[in-house]
Amino acid sequence: MSIELQTRVIQPLRHTFDRVAALAGDKPASRYLEATLGTQPTEHFQYRPTWEQGLELFDTGRTVIRMTDWYALRDPRQFYYATWTMARARQQDALEANYQFVESRGLADKMPEALRAHACAVLMPLRHVAWCGNMNNCCICSRGYGTAFTAPAMFHAMDQLGVAQYLTRLGLAMDVMDAPGVLEAGKNDWLRADVWQSLRRLVENSLVLQDPIELFVAQNLALDGLLYPLVYGHFVDDHLVLHGGTAVSMLTAFMPAWHAESARWIDAVIKVAAAESAHNRAQLSRWYLAHVDQAQTALVPVAALALGDSGATTLAEVRQALDDRARKAGLDL
Repeated sequence: MSIELQTRVIQPLRHTFDRVAALAGDKPASRYLEATLGTQPTEHFQYRPTWEQGLELFDTGRTVIRMTDWYALRDPRQFYYATWTMARARQQDALEANYQFVESRGLADKMPEALRAHACAVLMPLRHVAWCGNMNNCCICSRGYGTAFTAPAMFHAMDQLGVAQYLTRLGLAMDVMDAPGVLEAGKNDWLRADVWQSLRRLVENSLVLQDPIELFVAQNLALDGLLYPLVYGHFVDDHLVLHGGTAVSMLTAFMPAWHAESARWIDAVIKVAAAESAHNRAQLSRWYLAHVDQAQTALVPVAALALGDSGATTLAEVRQALDDRARKAGLDL
């Protein structure tokens, strides 16, 4: 008896979900597109929000930015929940290895006491800035429109919470038994020290911004675009490392890596929104200039605390780099 084997190709009736095919065509789609496209609620709302008369629960009217297709604001990292959690898990494993290395060799204890105190004086109040970043990106997710935009904002919010927790853990690693707790000292500095009050005023004012796209520009582009290169680049990786603070650089390795990664998403959103219309480009440019000027002014005393006499010059260099980044994203400065 002979058996003849033949290969037959079965053509699928459809390649992806109808909601995805309506936006991207009836072709095989990535998991990111299937988790993102067509998932924004648009109808069958039970009631209007009584706190905002005239608006639906999900409404494009909460921002003055106008988009023909809100799903165009896609994340180049293609993060949806699964890929985001896997990426962060790998980074968590790497940072845990750093902590084990620092603790097993006593690198934090070997730092000069003055250098350790300087690092804590600069970094501990930033826990509260990261918490504000968490709150603001939760607001962006709540008030924004389109899953392509709001889902990464929620991931970004949780990343900011992670930054605050990493700074807390750093403070515990830097603390010594015979000194006041560095976490409490950082909180007191944030509430009372003159050097922090301009930045504190800035972040607290950002908590009441109503337009989610303006808040996106103010928090994620303007403030973080200056803060992270200044603190985690020039202060931690350059200044502290050169003076014996390698342990701090290892224990904050997540922050500069995360900032560089998330900048891809932030720049992509700005670029697509600005290219949509002259109105969008002009409005985004005005927002950026207003908020980055305020952020730079608020960071002047922080730069001086961190870097001394070179702080103002370094901050000006960071601002120039951020302006170049904004121009590349399509803003008119």
